[in-house]
This record gives sequence, structure tokens and C-alpha cells, in this order.
Amino acid sequence: MHPLLKTVPLGNPPWPTLDPFLFCVHHDDAYPKSDGKMAPAASLAGRDLGQDFAGKDGWRMYHGEKIPGFPSHPHRGFETVTLARVGVIDHSDSLGAAARFSTGDAQWMTAGAGVVHSEMFPLLRTDAENPLELFQLWLNLPRKSKMVPPHFSMLWSETIPRVRSGEPGREAVVTVVAGAFGEAQPPAPPPHSWAADPAHEVAIWTIELDPGATLTLPPASAQARRVLYFFLGDRLSVSGREVVGRHALQLAPDLPAELVAGATKVEMLLLQARPIGEPVAQQGPFVMNSGPEIQQAYADYRRTGFGGWPWPVRDPVHPADAGRFARHADGRVERGGETT
Repeated sequence: MHPLLKTVPLGNPPWPTLDPFLFCVHHDDAYPKSDGKMAPAASLAGRDLGQDFAGKDGWRMYHGEKIPGFPSHPHRGFETVTLARVGVIDHSDSLGAAARFSTGDAQWMTAGAGVVHSEMFPLLRTDAENPLELFQLWLNLPRKSKMVPPHFSMLWSETIPRVRSGEPGREAVVTVVAGAFGEAQPPAPPPHSWAADPAHEVAIWTIELDPGATLTLPPASAQARRVLYFFLGDRLSVSGREVVGRHALQLAPDLPAELVAGATKVEMLLLQARPIGEPVAQQGPFVMNSGPEIQQAYADYRRTGFGGWPWPVRDPVHPADAGRFARHADGRVERGGETT
């Protein structure tokens, strides 16, 4: 049996996912210089502000009206995992927690019973462009964990393993956000995550291959599901079968897969896990097991606001000189992986 089971073209995000992953989106924006107030130093005329996903001039405001990003919005019943590849992301939430994270960091947020948060993209440089690139994943929670207290963890770049193999110029690099790769163990996910139990075989890896570089993906169990998103590069050989770029590759999880880059650098995102195998009811920002539970989520949000919004605006950003930090609801503060 060959490890490559299926290929699907990658169109506009979100990209197709398999249980327990619900959503996979790749944001890649070439933001211009800042105006000194963390907003684009460019005209916003012609943009559908508050709903700008068009990609005009190579960047988007998303739901932001002055600063790009996603002002306050609720979630219940699942987790978000945000991988910051380039640029700066500001987090604020209804628990009073806040964070700024940047290139190489990851944030893992369990929405659980309900949280309101914002994700803004402040532009800090006035003397140069402010590119932003990130992945955001939605990872489902099983029925027993959908109403756990909300929680977020920062996985700082300094604590995320990067496994290198090969020789200079033909190197393979695996960034291990979740799920061990060989001896490399990533930071722990939140305690109620589907990924918290190693038996669920959750893996989130980004993979870079120099031209001609080789990497063999180790096998998991036959009960897992494995998808490789080949989003950058022209060609890739998968155990002898050539595929072209911009495709999602479903792989047999219990077979090793030899990856060989073609004449250009290749970058991929791997998502793997055993499925939860429960009914999924999703509407807007809520993911539950049934329609009545979705309606209850809306009713609870209208009644409680999931604790309310403690910030003076819907799109808060932190001071330009704040640096990388996380302030948790319990008062604990981290700076680049150091807790105070």
C-alpha cells in the first residue's frame, strides 16, 4: 500500500480538514508601513471595512476598521491554535487576560464553556513594511470537555523544538508544536485538550525542505488521520510519487512517507490525530454536538456575554513597546517564555 491516499487542490482558505480538526486557515498579508498608530500608512478607501477579505494590494483588514484583525467575538466548544510565522498578534479576552506574540510563537486557547477574545495585528514598524503570516487551526473538543473553563497557553518560540537533519543547503527542518517527533517533545497543550492525552496521537508540525532535501515521516497508528498541506513550493515526491504544490495530501498514518523536495524550497503543515468520532454541530463561532446545544450557546452568550468585555474598545492593542508577553487571568505574567 502506498502512503499517499488522496490529493485535494488548496483553493482559498479555509482548507479541508479531518476530525478532530475543524478549520485550517493560512493568513499571509504584506502590510505596508505603520502610520505610527499601529494602523496601515495607506488609504483604506475602497475596502469593505469590518468585512475586508478581498486581498486588495496584497493585504486585508479582516474585521478591523483601523488596525487589521478580528475584534471581540465569542467561542464555545473547541480550541484555537494560532501559529505565528511572521509578524505580531495581540490577544485580549473576557477573562482580562492579554498577550502579544510574534514570529515563531504559538498560542493555544481552549474556549470551553465560553470566552470572548480579540486577535489584532498591530503594525509596529514605521520605517519598513509589516508582513504577517500565520496559521489558525480549530481543534474540536469531545462532549465531556466542551464546557470546561476557558484557558490559554503560550508556546514561546524558545520552547518549541526544531529538529534539523540533512546537510547545509539540503536541510530538513521540522517545527514540533504538538506531538513528539523522534526525541523532540513540544510544550504541553492545555489540560483539557484532545491533544493532552498522547494516546490521541495529535501532531501539529510545520516542515521545511531545502531543494533536494529528504525527510521520512514516521508512522503512527492505523486509527489516526494524517493530512499534509503542501502550501509552498513547486514539486514534492511522496515515496516516489510526484505531486505539485498547493495541494492537501491525505496520507496513510501507519506507513512511513519519504518526502523529497524538488528544485525549489518546500514548506508544509502536517495535522494528525485520532478522530473524536462524535456528532458535530457548528454554527458561526460555536461548535457543539447538537442543534439545541448551539441554540443554548447563543442564549448563554446573549445573557452573560461569557463574562463581559473588560476592555474599553472592541479592538484593543497593546503599547508599541510592550514586547512579547502573556498576562493570564490568574495574574501570572510570562515574557518570551519566562514566568514572573
